[in-house]
Amino acid sequence: MSLLAGQILNGIATGMLYALMGLGLSLITGILNIPNFAHGAFFAVGAYLLVTAVGVFGNFWIGLVVAPAGVALLGLAIEYAGIRRLYAAGHDYQLLFTFGLSLILAEGIILVWGPVGISHLPPEILRGGVDLGFTFYPKYRLFVMAAAGLLVFLTWLFLEKTRYGAIMRAGIENKEMVSLLGIDIHRLFTAAFALGAYLAGIAGALTAPIRGLSPGMGVDMLGIAFVVVALGGLGNLLGAIGAGLLIGVAQAVVAAYWTEASTVVIYAVMAAVLLVRPQGLFGIR
Repeated sequence: MSLLAGQILNGIATGMLYALMGLGLSLITGILNIPNFAHGAFFAVGAYLLVTAVGVFGNFWIGLVVAPAGVALLGLAIEYAGIRRLYAAGHDYQLLFTFGLSLILAEGIILVWGPVGISHLPPEILRGGVDLGFTFYPKYRLFVMAAAGLLVFLTWLFLEKTRYGAIMRAGIENKEMVSLLGIDIHRLFTAAFALGAYLAGIAGALTAPIRGLSPGMGVDMLGIAFVVVALGGLGNLLGAIGAGLLIGVAQAVVAAYWTEASTVVIYAVMAAVLLVRPQGLFGIR
C-alpha cells in the first residue's frame, strides 16, 4: 500500500510538471496555430541554465528565478527575430523553423555543457525525506508538487482573470477578431511565445534535481507535451492540466509494477482516449 501511495504522489508531482509543459505548448499552439517543435529544447535549456546559475550565484533559489527568465527571453527573441518574419510565408515554414531550432538548441547544449549527463542535487533544506504516516517521501518532490501546482494555478489565474489573459484566450479562439479590435496581434504572439517558453524553462529547472540532465532530455519531454495537448484538447488550457495529471499518475502507477511499460502507457492512454474522443478529453470537435 505504501508503494502505491508513494507512486501516486510521484505521479502527481510529475503530472504537475507535464501540466506546465502542456500549458506552455497549448498556449503557443493555440495562438500561433502551429506546434512548437522547439518546446522540448526550451525544457532542456531551462535545466542547464539552472545548473549554470547555481554555479555562478551559489544559490538554488536565485537559479530557479534566473533560469526560466532566461528561457523566456530566448523565446521572446526567437519569436521576434525569427518566427514573426515567417507569418506571411505560411505554417510550413514556421514548422520547419521550429524543428530546425530544436536541433540547433540541442547541439548548442552539447557545445556549451558537453555531451555527458550532469547530476544536480536539490538545495540542502530540501534534501532527505519526510514521514507522511503512510510512506516516507522525498522533501524535494513535495516541493516540486507544491511549486508546479502553484505555477499552474497562477498561470490559469492570469489567463482567466486578467485583461491580458482574456486577450490571449480570445486570440486562441479568433485571432482575426482580436486584430479587428485594434489589438497588436504580433505583440500578443510574442508575449504568448515568451510565456510558453517560460513555463517550459521552469519545468526543466524543477526537473533537474530529480532526473539529472542530458542533452536529449528535451526530446523525451517534447513527445509527452504533445500527448498532453492532444489528450487535453488542442488549445484547451484546463485540459492540459487535467491531461498532465492523468498521464503522470498513470505512468507512475504502471512503473511500480511493470517498469518496462512506464513509457508505453503514456501513448496507450492517449490512443485509448482519442479513439473515443478525437477532440481530446476537454476539446471541442
